[in-house]
Amino acid sequence: MKRLSILGSTGSIGINTLHIVSQFPERFEVVSLSAGLNTQLLKQQILQFRPKVVSVLNKDLSEALRRELPNVPVEIVHGVEGLIQVATHPEVDQVVSAIVGAVGLIPTLSAIKTGKTIALANKEPLVMAGKIVMEEAKRNHVQILPVDSEHSAIFQALLGHQKENVHRLILTASGGPFLNLSLSRLHDVTVKEALNHPHWEMGKKITIDSASLMNKGLEVIEAHWLFNIPIEKIVVLIHPQSVVHSMVEYIDGSIVAQMGIPDMRIPISYALSFPERLNLNLPPLDLSKSEALTFFLPDPERFPCLKLAYQSIEIGETMPTILNAANEVGVSAFLEGSLKFTEIPLLLQRVMEEHEVKPIHTIEDILRADHWAREKAKALLEGRKTC
Repeated sequence: MKRLSILGSTGSIGINTLHIVSQFPERFEVVSLSAGLNTQLLKQQILQFRPKVVSVLNKDLSEALRRELPNVPVEIVHGVEGLIQVATHPEVDQVVSAIVGAVGLIPTLSAIKTGKTIALANKEPLVMAGKIVMEEAKRNHVQILPVDSEHSAIFQALLGHQKENVHRLILTASGGPFLNLSLSRLHDVTVKEALNHPHWEMGKKITIDSASLMNKGLEVIEAHWLFNIPIEKIVVLIHPQSVVHSMVEYIDGSIVAQMGIPDMRIPISYALSFPERLNLNLPPLDLSKSEALTFFLPDPERFPCLKLAYQSIEIGETMPTILNAANEVGVSAFLEGSLKFTEIPLLLQRVMEEHEVKPIHTIEDILRADHWAREKAKALLEGRKTC
């Protein structure tokens, strides 16, 4: 019986994780959960899975949830300290890190420091603090198992091979909803159009990142740290069919690919059960009925965010943190209707250009850079309104 903590239980990864738990109750037990604002769904999860502790965004939500569950034996906590408590509960064996955004860094790092195995869906801990996170994992003998479909695919394609024989990691990208849209139309796309992903059902933030290809840029940075591969050996190919989830090319010319239907329960279950596999009873990938598989390089004019991500990791130190924080502000502004889709990369570029890169020695260095970038991005957005 593996005992789980799920950070972000009301998001798409968290919901799918709990679906697997309910499918295999003899293998998994839920010890702790965290959610942000969606306390109604969290309430249902508490009643079904009976965790020992849950965390919500703030004190008001925790008190309201307590009133709704007067006779349920669950501890309800809140804020960053609550997230840390959920992630480091002494009975937990494995933490599913599925919070969206930079808020996932501290609880994930705290879980690593207490020796928990990590099923990592949250990109930001490695984007912001890759060196610190990986060194802490090594120090505490913690295994980090990727949940992202792309990184899970690479993880699987690397098994049984020697790292020195790797020529390239090839991350695939669907291209999102605007792959074939004319460039002249991109400036006026709506939030509804951007959230209409052709293959995957994801949360709003990551769906917008998929449309801009920022998600792939963040995944490049994540892969660099997760697999200890130089950035120049990580490439992105557009693969609209979303059948090949990523590939590893070896020095002898061989390419090992991982394929499957686009369903996040597959990489989630593999991270939960590794090195075993679970019979999920999902429909098989029938290659005899699938359309032709195509691959091509991303158009830099259509996807400028990808170039900015490469630039940030090439510069290094605080710059990936700056990129990530500015992107979170930009995506939020787009979702709120105060920023055009094509203005997101322009905002990121401005913030990056105005940042004085600083070395990273501690997690506090990262948090300071994250705060600076958010304030700078917000100030730039406010300046647009007053012009």
